[in-house]
Amino acid sequence: FIILSNNMATTTPLSRHFLKSLASRSQARHLRLSELTSALSSHQQCWHHPSTFHFAASASSSSSSPTPLSNSAAYFSSATSPTTSVINLESPSCNIPPHIADRVLSQTPKLYQQQPHPLCTIKEKIEDFFPGFDYVDSKDPIVASTANFDSLLIPPDHVSRSKSDTYYVDHPDLCLRTHTSAHQLELLKQGHREFLCTGDVYRRDDIDKSHYPIFHQMEGVKVFDLPQDGDPEQNAELVMEDLKETLEGLAKHLFGPVECRWVDEYFPFTHPSLELEIWYQDDWMEVLGCGVMQPKILQDAGYDTSKHQAWAFGLGLERLAMVLFEIPDIRLFWSQDERFWNQFQPGEITKFQL
Repeated sequence: FIILSNNMATTTPLSRHFLKSLASRSQARHLRLSELTSALSSHQQCWHHPSTFHFAASASSSSSSPTPLSNSAAYFSSATSPTTSVINLESPSCNIPPHIADRVLSQTPKLYQQQPHPLCTIKEKIEDFFPGFDYVDSKDPIVASTANFDSLLIPPDHVSRSKSDTYYVDHPDLCLRTHTSAHQLELLKQGHREFLCTGDVYRRDDIDKSHYPIFHQMEGVKVFDLPQDGDPEQNAELVMEDLKETLEGLAKHLFGPVECRWVDEYFPFTHPSLELEIWYQDDWMEVLGCGVMQPKILQDAGYDTSKHQAWAFGLGLERLAMVLFEIPDIRLFWSQDERFWNQFQPGEITKFQL
């Protein structure tokens, strides 16, 4: 969901080595935040790469059947089409800087696949709340621009399509996904009716403690079979009621017994569209965006919209983890420093200590 996600920075393999060296030189018991983040920034700025990167795409194991999959929770790992074996940084169509290209091609496993990392804990807690859903978390971040934009009804002149906002491998055909919604139509066509899709997403942005060009999203979708004798307006109300009840339950699952409120919003791919906010630490805080899926998307996936409707939501993992774990700088998620990792336990939310 385009407007919701926190952008975030990345480090490189050399940056991680540099942090380990930094940690070995320091006798401090806890991380010194200014020391860590300044080291990340200065090292990243002086690191150079060759102009071409080779990409080993993950093997596809997901179902290609258009028939619905079973309701039992399952993981599906696959590479979306098209994929590319090379990112040519010298191409005039490519606006991906070397440190971003390295992260695209070398980040295995993802942060959200590594316990006890906070992003992994948040991801798994959300998945626990949706036990009957299919879990998809290994899609290729290089996607067709049509999947990232056109399939979601994003207008041709939308600012998010510009090279100042989006990283293009081959403009205008291939880009780094800017949201996990880029896989929505593909997964619907494959027969996934209830699914969560998690992935690293990329936006061009300035770097600070709350913004970086790589961050992580989770997309949720649920398709409904409508009663054939039901009134269309009543059917839409039932879908919306299920959406609100489900996502308020998710918010309380993560944050405890919080007060919730709904705010009208606009997204090209849902109507009506809403944001969920919770009253947390004496203020209203945005948690996620959601809505009833546009009929055109379901129709493109092969559904008869007189018989089916769906809802969808999207959220940023960093946004939730920074609040729940009290992590003050988004760059810390990329640290390999043991003093960061040793503060956390698999599946547990603990407050980060500097």
